[in-house]
Amino acid sequence: MLHPKLILSPIDFSDSSLEALDTARDMAGRYGSAILLVHVVPVIPKLPSDVSIFNEGTYEKDLLRDAEQRLTALAEKLKTEGITARTTVGLANDAAMEILRTADAEKVDLIVIATHGLTGWRRLAFGSVTDKIVRTADCPVLVLRKNAAAEPEHVEEKSASASA
Repeated sequence: MLHPKLILSPIDFSDSSLEALDTARDMAGRYGSAILLVHVVPVIPKLPSDVSIFNEGTYEKDLLRDAEQRLTALAEKLKTEGITARTTVGLANDAAMEILRTADAEKVDLIVIATHGLTGWRRLAFGSVTDKIVRTADCPVLVLRKNAAAEPEHVEEKSASASA
């Protein structure tokens, strides 16, 4: 694989997705790549009990605005580290398909994604977002297990004990 010019990092603001972003940031720094941060807001979110069905449109706009602000803050942090970063927020019921649509439209060279996000029971019903992306992406996908990027010292310990 040639050095990626554009790395897509799906962000659901879970610890796992932020750990995957750390890996994407490291790769972007090493290869001079840009990062595209993507968050998908569900079209019909489960409304909290304190939100009236009549305020659904306002609630959806608030979700979009919150996601845009949070992604912008992450992109600004990357920029202070010398990484080119931009953001996009999608609105869809199928997060995997929206991420793939964005990857195709933006001509992404690599997707860096975590195995676990904020899927909960929906994973059982609809399948893993990561699994769908791995199976159908047109570009390479780097899948990171939960905490794999956050615990490099354990890798060194395992390799040291394996060589002993």
